[in-house]
Amino acid sequence: MKNSIKVQRAIHDMTQADLAEKIGVSRQTINAMEKNKYVPSTVLSLKIAQLFKKPVEELFFLEDTD
Repeated sequence: MKNSIKVQRAIHDMTQADLAEKIGVSRQTINAMEKNKYVPSTVLSLKIAQLFKKPVEELFFLEDTD
């Protein structure tokens, strides 16, 4: 699963640490998600989408190989 979290963070002038604090996870979790090494839970995905005021489908999307 790919995502556009890094892009949204840049648009909102947010560091990985800022985002992590706002949604209650570690900075390392944000880093792993951005590198597509960690697939977030539904709840975490919804928190991120709500924070950025975007539909989940706009932030997370499947690759052809998924």
